[in-house]
Amino acid sequence: MKQPIYLDHHATTPVDPRVLEAMLPVFKTDFGNAQSPHHAFGEKAKTLVEKARGHLASLIGCEPEEIIFTSGATESNNLAIEGVCEAYRERGNHVITCVTEHSSVLETCERLERQGVDVTFLPVEEDGRISLETLKKDVTSKTILITIMMANNEIGVLQPIREIAQFAKERGILFHTDATQAVGQMPVNVTEDGIHLLSFSAHKMYGPKGVGALYVRSKNPRVRIVPLMDGGGHEKGLRPGTLNVPGIVGFGEACAICKKEMKEEARRLKALRDRLKEQILNNLEGVTVNGSWEHRLSNNLNMSFSYVEGESLLKSFDTIAVSSSSACTSVHLKVSYVLKALGLPEELIHSSLRFGLGRFNTEEEIDYVAEKVVENVKRLRSMSTLYEIAQEGAKDYILARLPGEKLSVEGGK
Repeated sequence: MKQPIYLDHHATTPVDPRVLEAMLPVFKTDFGNAQSPHHAFGEKAKTLVEKARGHLASLIGCEPEEIIFTSGATESNNLAIEGVCEAYRERGNHVITCVTEHSSVLETCERLERQGVDVTFLPVEEDGRISLETLKKDVTSKTILITIMMANNEIGVLQPIREIAQFAKERGILFHTDATQAVGQMPVNVTEDGIHLLSFSAHKMYGPKGVGALYVRSKNPRVRIVPLMDGGGHEKGLRPGTLNVPGIVGFGEACAICKKEMKEEARRLKALRDRLKEQILNNLEGVTVNGSWEHRLSNNLNMSFSYVEGESLLKSFDTIAVSSSSACTSVHLKVSYVLKALGLPEELIHSSLRFGLGRFNTEEEIDYVAEKVVENVKRLRSMSTLYEIAQEGAKDYILARLPGEKLSVEGGK
């Protein structure tokens, strides 16, 4: 078993060897600029880009011309939200989003709010999902955009995307979703789901970093967005700059692989995820699974371990790569805003770990991780005064119970 074991696939994924193989010729012989189709090198590059665009479109159920290449999902989110607000400002200035969105959505909305846009930040229920009734009540005649992520990057919770999209359609409101964590992990079809704009990224699906895409619906209705940058007519004038041909080729290959293997991979990862959860819960008390279990990515497990400090637990894993919060905020020593939104007490938020399983993880690795988690949690609790006090309290409680009463301790209680 190769170590360290990587279980942080929500942060990024390793490039699949098949993806790398597809990219290598673009660094060597097929190095042309896709915007120079007047010679063989540029023509080949353009052909490769369009082939990749087709793979992306096929994976999410749209037309190739509806795919706009970007540098990643963060740029796609900015382009979608800012671009719509600018293009439709004569119709209204109200945007609805959610408090557990990725920072690239939240901070974009916060900046627009400072510029005069009216933004509603929806709360979530204890399971991490929004209330459709609350969303419907918050819509006004000035609402032009609803932006709700498909799958949360920290707790893996899936939002009711199709229901939101249907409501948006009925009210004539555009709907954007950050599907970065979902595309490649689960079936996504923008046509069937009624999505107007969708952001996703290559490096979350075993492709290279530095390349992403934005789906922009071209009919029923045709969505208009204003570009963020100027400097050329690339990507239908929406995203200037020389295309990252190697990255785009890798992105396309990653999408092609996901479309072919995603169903079986999701089934395998769900089994491994459930195996990890059960081994931990069967050997530890005082463990909480955060977020909806029913509506969840198949490769996500987010748990809180009472009487253990998350950073200490994280640092105790010298052979395991996991996360104590979302990857984009873990460099800051602050409470996870996602877990806080679920109503978790601060001590449980600080004791949380995110396990993100991936394509190359094995059953042997999962068993090893479960063993190490149990071992390190028990060791850290043995050094915790609070845990000792809690255990003494539990003993006193047991002694005070009526004869014949049974004490049942379940994981997560």
